[in-house]
Amino acid sequence: MTAKTDSLGSLEIGLLHYPGAQRAALHGLNDLFSVANRVAAELGAVELPRVRVSHWQVDEAGLLQLLEDSPGTAGQPLRVLIIAPSLESTPALELLERHRQVLRQWHGQGTVLASVCIGVFFIADSGLLDGRAASTHWNYAQALAQRYPKVRVEANQPLLDDGDIMTSAGLMAWTELGLRLLERYLGASVAWETARYMSVEPVTRPMPGARFNPRLDHGDEAVLRVQHWLQADGAQDADLAGMASCAGLEARTFLRRFRAATGLKPTEYCQQVRVGRACRMLEFTRRTVEQVAWGVGYQDPGAFRKVFQRITGLTPSEYRQRLALGCSG
Repeated sequence: MTAKTDSLGSLEIGLLHYPGAQRAALHGLNDLFSVANRVAAELGAVELPRVRVSHWQVDEAGLLQLLEDSPGTAGQPLRVLIIAPSLESTPALELLERHRQVLRQWHGQGTVLASVCIGVFFIADSGLLDGRAASTHWNYAQALAQRYPKVRVEANQPLLDDGDIMTSAGLMAWTELGLRLLERYLGASVAWETARYMSVEPVTRPMPGARFNPRLDHGDEAVLRVQHWLQADGAQDADLAGMASCAGLEARTFLRRFRAATGLKPTEYCQQVRVGRACRMLEFTRRTVEQVAWGVGYQDPGAFRKVFQRITGLTPSEYRQRLALGCSG
């Protein structure tokens, strides 16, 4: 399921500047999204939102400053904040602490946080990756694991899209991250043509069900709080009572508001989260299907197989076989 964007509106993407941030990535992302706007216009995609890029900085007092803004109508909530890589070593603790509260505030308002290379240290320091998987450059994987032991470091994954947080590994992974965002919000055609125009590796077509792109821009803080909990926990321990309690709502009210905000019933949402994580396990581990089922919270592997096939159109074994064959269709 793809996150909704407002037609004829704008898709607000922020780029975070900090001492040592790679300028090539900041300027390159700005150019990539500018090309995407041109491509969308040439394709006649008049109902797609126009990408607006803003540049941000946190000063020494921890206050947020807007450095630069794209032309056009402002005022939309920031949909994505990208933390660029750096050519320097791991960020100093003082620098990370300065950004901690700002990142938590942005994330709490529904902004997707995305990092390239060691930009992940900023997100990890905020505590938002505790208990969750994250990717970073192989040269910094050990440092990330040692400094933040609650983070599951998976440096073998070039890009890890976990719905509300995206992390990528290589120093030049900003191109793949930018294209993935275009694919997520503007569709595969715009992403593909943008990649072709820039002569970079095109976005690969994902296997069915491998990505779940939840809607986070609905403005319902109670529902968003539950979504963040489900994404962080993998929806393993979720039940209606627990979700309603997390939202601070009566169960019936929670059900109504959750579906209105996300377009899914809570059970459907949890299934999407679990199947997305199962897809990653099938691709990057050698666990049996039964072990994968248990790993994502299903006690009954048979029930897991039925849910998995309904969402992806494939059985778990077929899904793994397709990956082994290198098939992306």
